[in-house]
Amino acid sequence: MKRYISIKENKDFKRLYFRGKSFVDPCFVMYVAKGKKGKTRIGITAGKKIGCAVCRNRAKRLIRAAFSSLADRITPGYDFIFVARIRMLEKKSYTIAEGMEKHLRAAGVWCEIPSD
Repeated sequence: MKRYISIKENKDFKRLYFRGKSFVDPCFVMYVAKGKKGKTRIGITAGKKIGCAVCRNRAKRLIRAAFSSLADRITPGYDFIFVARIRMLEKKSYTIAEGMEKHLRAAGVWCEIPSD
């Protein structure tokens, strides 16, 4: 079962870009902000610099896989935006998950005890 909801509205993306705290990794950029609802929400973008549609979809799948492996350890009530970078295509999802965990700890949304 998914532990997060997808962000699809442009206004939500803009709110996180301008008001969220950003964390930069060689493979992605993460924006975090307290959400209006009490649930974890995630939005993923991959620009045309990544490559063709196949490459962009692979980058989004990698982010989704890494986030879902960590989703039970994240404090609910936060919104996340992940922007894929070109280097992501060279990595595996577990490597991306390690970088994601580091930034989630720095953002203060990481729980040591998994939530149910």
